[in-house]
Amino acid sequence: MTPGRIDTTKPHPARMYDYYLGGKDHYPIDAEAAQGVLTINPHAAHGARALRRFMQRSTHFLAAEAGIRQFLDIGTGIPTEPNLHQVAQSVHPEARIVYADNDPIVLTHARALLRSSPEGRTAYLDADVREPDKILGAPELLDTIDLSQPVALSLNALLHFVPDEFRAYELVSAFVDALAPGSYLVISHVTPDFDPETILKVIAHYNTSGIPAQSRTEAEVTAFFDGLELVEPGVVPVHRWRAGAGDPTAGYTNQQAASYVGVALKR
Repeated sequence: MTPGRIDTTKPHPARMYDYYLGGKDHYPIDAEAAQGVLTINPHAAHGARALRRFMQRSTHFLAAEAGIRQFLDIGTGIPTEPNLHQVAQSVHPEARIVYADNDPIVLTHARALLRSSPEGRTAYLDADVREPDKILGAPELLDTIDLSQPVALSLNALLHFVPDEFRAYELVSAFVDALAPGSYLVISHVTPDFDPETILKVIAHYNTSGIPAQSRTEAEVTAFFDGLELVEPGVVPVHRWRAGAGDPTAGYTNQQAASYVGVALKR
């Protein structure tokens, strides 16, 4: 897919996320939609930053403490520093990472995602989480990571864009079933639990903007980990997952963060 096929008439969640983070890789339609979210929920930018920091903390945990050297990151988004592969390869230079996303603008930035350490390897897939067979069978993936060995599957800030009608739980199970024992599942997900009225208005705004979305409760997020062994501290608000005093998001309130996260092991 080439940059010329980017649809600038409809907002895309990856580009809206870029807007929340103060990036420059979005279009007026994305800025308009994102500003609409910020009008409803002024904490949306806090939430985006908290989710990004969780990605970095969880990746470092998986590499440094769990010994994971292979990562599959679906719903990659527009690159920001440090990217997942930079975190993983700072611990294990030989780590291998496959990124997947379905927004053409992410493809135009894939060169940033492909700057692996000399010892490691990265690859990028233009693919949708709703097509697990396509992702799991892609030559780019199979040439980069070994599915017979443990892999960390990262679904960060993604599943709230996979409403129930797209069989979100079945999709996650399809990916997890394909992973070897010793693999991990990482999820971060927007929740209505701390400010239902505001979050439900935000979700409605996404849907009316043409972006399918659904928030989920603590129990609903936890259900994605059925059959897996949750890593301490379990499913918790995003800023409560192993955030040290030096983490700028550690002092956020639940209302500001508005997401649950978890990391779980497949035995």
